[in-house]
Amino acid sequence: MVMAVSFERYGRLYYLDPGPHRPRVGDKVLVPTDDGPEVAECVWAPQYVTEEIGGLPLCAGVATPADLERDEQNRQRRADARLTAKRLIREHGLPMKVVGIDFVDRRPEVDQLVIVYFSAPHRVDFRELVRDLARGLRARIELRQVGARDEARLQGGIGPCGRDLCCATFLKDFEPVSVRMAKDQDLPLNPLKISGACGRLMCCLKYEHPLYQEFNAKAPATGTPVETPAGDGVVVGHNVPSDTVVVRLAASGRRCACSRADVCSPRQQYEASPTTTPDAPPVLPPEPPEPSPEPAAEDAPRKRKPRRRRRLTHNDGETDTAVQDGSDEGTGDSSL
Repeated sequence: MVMAVSFERYGRLYYLDPGPHRPRVGDKVLVPTDDGPEVAECVWAPQYVTEEIGGLPLCAGVATPADLERDEQNRQRRADARLTAKRLIREHGLPMKVVGIDFVDRRPEVDQLVIVYFSAPHRVDFRELVRDLARGLRARIELRQVGARDEARLQGGIGPCGRDLCCATFLKDFEPVSVRMAKDQDLPLNPLKISGACGRLMCCLKYEHPLYQEFNAKAPATGTPVETPAGDGVVVGHNVPSDTVVVRLAASGRRCACSRADVCSPRQQYEASPTTTPDAPPVLPPEPPEPSPEPAAEDAPRKRKPRRRRRLTHNDGETDTAVQDGSDEGTGDSSL
């Protein structure tokens, strides 16, 4: 069985093995982490799955009132630490932006640990800031600089599609994205339209790129003359999601959408498969002419074998010519 939990509202999902516990949606459960059990909310009740999934962390049980109180205190401490960090950064005049605060009080080697995630355009000397933070929060301080993508992951937000950011919900690793992927998908190269909330290229450009690569490798390029069930034409566009090719017919000049298989496969294959063309009806192949009746064997004239001349050589060197046909008459002998 598998269950899913989230530490933040509409945050990333983490999958657990429920073990003997059966929490319901909305219940608070304990999730084992490197710093000890943490409280999370069950967003997917335990249920059976068809595939074998191993290596999942085991749920530590349902959170008790003491665990809920400790979690609420940690949330309040994180909020106070964020305000203190922002105030000290302004006082020191550092070009830093606080992205997130993590408060840990379960490590055996330290009593309390505050991890401050920040973003900056370049390297920052924050030695004085660390001393003031440790004095103000009375805890051990760690400052970690993150990039633009990690900043969007920690803060969350809404993407251009109107949904929560992929990196803040389900995306685990950042894969490299290039402008070439946008070109292969015929997307506008305007940075405002292909950039995400982090200011970098959108991660979703990677999702459908293999499909476009496969289609472009097999489909005819734009401007290629092709044969379709509606007649001959020229390719003027592609529609990758529907696996079709837009063709401008040479006879009428109208456009029709043909399946990629109809254009790329042999004529006998796509003539047998039905294809929808909105602009022109499909052209049926011409019927073969009827064979002419052959005459009967008894009425047909008898064919004679072609004659060929054969030279006969005498012993004295003179040469005679004999006629050879299909009969026994006129057969020459080489001894004559």
